[in-house]
Amino acid sequence: MIAGYAMPRFNRLSPMLQAHSIPETIHFYRDLLDFELEGCWPDDEPTWCALVKGPVRLMFYHGVGEELPILSGVLYIYVDDVTTLHRHLDGRVEIEWGPEVYHYGMREFAIKDCNGYILSFGEPTDAEPTCQG
Repeated sequence: MIAGYAMPRFNRLSPMLQAHSIPETIHFYRDLLDFELEGCWPDDEPTWCALVKGPVRLMFYHGVGEELPILSGVLYIYVDDVTTLHRHLDGRVEIEWGPEVYHYGMREFAIKDCNGYILSFGEPTDAEPTCQG
């Protein structure tokens, strides 16, 4: 309760991240990860875009100062076939770690996107751990 009112339901999270280049970001997510471009603005030289793949939605913006993109965490995306996704991306983008099976029951690997953000992909597994992490 907030001051006598029921807390509103949160419906979804759409991170809005700074990008070096909106066209490069669209290319990376659409061509490497099969995201769809939900929208961009303005049409001629976009400074904002939204990209979606299933329930995953990311927004990017460019043009607010000269700051470099920074995120002190990892964007973790659950997928249903980490091994196939890894095979698809290996050699097309630098793999940051994995794929490995961790003691908490997840098979994971990570990449860095064109803006320097780390994307980790994971799926639940019953396989034995392959690393000490």
